[in-house]
Amino acid sequence: MRVVFMGTPDFAAPLLEKIVADGHEVVAVYTRAPAPAGRGMDLKLSPVHRLAERLSLPVFTPKSFKNEETIRAFADLRADVAAVAAYGLILPQAALDAPRFGCLNLHGSLLPRWRGAAPIQRAVMAGDAETGVMVMQMEAGLDTGPVAATARVAIDEDMTTGELHDALAAAGAELMAGALRDLGKGALSFTPQAEEGVTYAQKIDKSECRIDWRRPAREIHNLVRGLSPFPGAFFESDFGHGIERVKVLRTKLEQGEGAPGAVLDDKGLIACGEGAVRLVEAQRGGKAPMGIAEFLRGRPLAPGQTLAA
Repeated sequence: MRVVFMGTPDFAAPLLEKIVADGHEVVAVYTRAPAPAGRGMDLKLSPVHRLAERLSLPVFTPKSFKNEETIRAFADLRADVAAVAAYGLILPQAALDAPRFGCLNLHGSLLPRWRGAAPIQRAVMAGDAETGVMVMQMEAGLDTGPVAATARVAIDEDMTTGELHDALAAAGAELMAGALRDLGKGALSFTPQAEEGVTYAQKIDKSECRIDWRRPAREIHNLVRGLSPFPGAFFESDFGHGIERVKVLRTKLEQGEGAPGAVLDDKGLIACGEGAVRLVEAQRGGKAPMGIAEFLRGRPLAPGQTLAA
């Protein structure tokens, strides 16, 4: 089929590769415009943009779909379908109706749970035991369209968002590929989403990233793995060189009692409002992530010390 691909981050890249490998004619790739990044604030291409260039596919980077010229150019591609995965721009109804079979979206949750911008992170932060990916028909509402295909993925209690992201991206590429095959044969059917169980995955706010040691250990553990590797849950402490922010990328639930934030041993065991967590992997500003033993050699946490809540 003639396919327009629309996506931006790493999550979408495996799907674009799969669509090309399956022999579809990708007539255009839409992705977010290059954005300033790094110390030099040089313009950085999105992962999908870089992949599209390697595959010699035409790339379009409109800043929005609010003007008629952008919508007309999209419609003039005469695509059979648009395959969408974490694109990042809102498509008006005129754009949704332009491809012959409309727009199919790959969403990283078991809808209607976790509609919205950050479904993978929110599922981990909430301690969900399972999530998945779904292919749905896009409509004007936020992730409200009928569902055509589902793949479920278990969430281990120590799994990070980064690990879950990669599992869902791989599963999603296969799922959408199958949906496109069925669509081409006229065999793709859709089921309306359930009206109960709707939750929204709001964007992660910076204020959510600070670890509050007064919370139960399991909540802190879920926060850490839900924000790992980005943007990262953090605490601040004075290691003798002034106040320093430390990202915590992995923790482990363990037994322990003490005032919230109390350091219980010299190996990174921290008391919480209920129970304790052991720091497993941490990252100082401007440094690479490191195991806690390596971290503590340069920034020791002594028993009796208390970290600010």
